[in-house]
Amino acid sequence: MSSSVGQPQLSTTESFLCGALAACVAVTVSNPAEVAKTRLQLQGELAKNGGLKVYNNAFDAMIKTWKNEGVRGMQRGLTVAYAYQIPLNGSRLSFYEPFRRAINRAFGWTATDQIPVTSLAAGAASGTVGAIIGNPLFLVKARMQAYSPALPIGTQRYYKNSFDALATIWRTEGIRGYIRGMDAAVLRTAMGSSVQLPTYNWTKNQLVKRGILPGDSVWTFLASSSVSGVCVCLVMQPADTALTRMYNQPTTKLPDGKIVGALYKSPIDCLWKTVQTEGILGWYKGSLAHFLRITPHTIVTLTMNDVIRNIYQNLAWGKSYV
Repeated sequence: MSSSVGQPQLSTTESFLCGALAACVAVTVSNPAEVAKTRLQLQGELAKNGGLKVYNNAFDAMIKTWKNEGVRGMQRGLTVAYAYQIPLNGSRLSFYEPFRRAINRAFGWTATDQIPVTSLAAGAASGTVGAIIGNPLFLVKARMQAYSPALPIGTQRYYKNSFDALATIWRTEGIRGYIRGMDAAVLRTAMGSSVQLPTYNWTKNQLVKRGILPGDSVWTFLASSSVSGVCVCLVMQPADTALTRMYNQPTTKLPDGKIVGALYKSPIDCLWKTVQTEGILGWYKGSLAHFLRITPHTIVTLTMNDVIRNIYQNLAWGKSYV
C-alpha cells in the first residue's frame, strides 16, 4: 500500500496484477458466505409480512445450501467471481495510490501526505473504475448465486455457465442488459472503496508509528485488514442490498421495446421501496453473511496484496521486503 521514501515503486500495471491475484485468492474463501448473503437479501423482498422464510440466518443458509446443493451450491458463481475480481480489485488496488497522489498534488499537498479526505476520494474513484468495468460480470455472478434448484428465493434464472449467462443476457436484453444495475454497483463500490484502503492504511500506519507492530509483519497486515473489513461492512450494507435486488429483479418489455426492471428504477428507488415495505432492517438483511464474507475477503485481499507485492519486489529487485 503505502511505501517508504526511496523504495522502488511498482508500476500501475504491476500493482493491478498483484491486486487481481490477491483478490482471486480471497474470493475462493469468501464465496460461500456471499452465496448465503445474496439469498438472504432476496428473501422476503418487498413483502410487508416478511414473506416466506426459507433461511433463518447466515449459518442456516450455508448449512441448507451444503445439504441440498453440495460444494457446487456453496461455490455457485465462483468462476465468474474470479473474472470479476480482476477488474474490480485490480483497479481498486492499483489506481488508489496514483489517484491519491494526484488529488494531493491538485490541492497543494505532497504526494506522500496521508490526508483523510483525499484518501476517501481516491478510494471511491478507484472503486468506481472497477465497478464500471466489471459490471456485466458482477451481474452474472449475482444471478448465478441467487439460483437454487432446491430452495428458490427471488427471481430464478438458470445459466449453464458464465459464458451462457453473458450470451443469454445479450440475446434477451441487449447491451442494456450488461449495464443493468451499474448505478447501484458504482454506489456500492464507491462507498466500500472509500473506506477500505484509507482505514487499512490508517490502521497500519498507527500500528507502525506507535511501535505496536513492525511494518513488514503479516500480523500488521492482518490487524489492519480486520479493521478495514468491519468498516467496509458497516458502510456498504444498504447499497449492497440494493445492488443484489437491482441485478436480480425481473424485467419487463415496454411498448417501445425497451427492457427495464419490473420492480426498481434506481438504487435509491430500491432502498425507498425496501424501507417502505420491510422497514429499515430490510436494508440490513444478510448483514451477518455480509460480515462473514467481507471481513475475511478484505483480510485475505489486503494481506495477500502486501505479501504478493513484497514477494514480487524481492524477485524483481533482488531485495527482501518480506
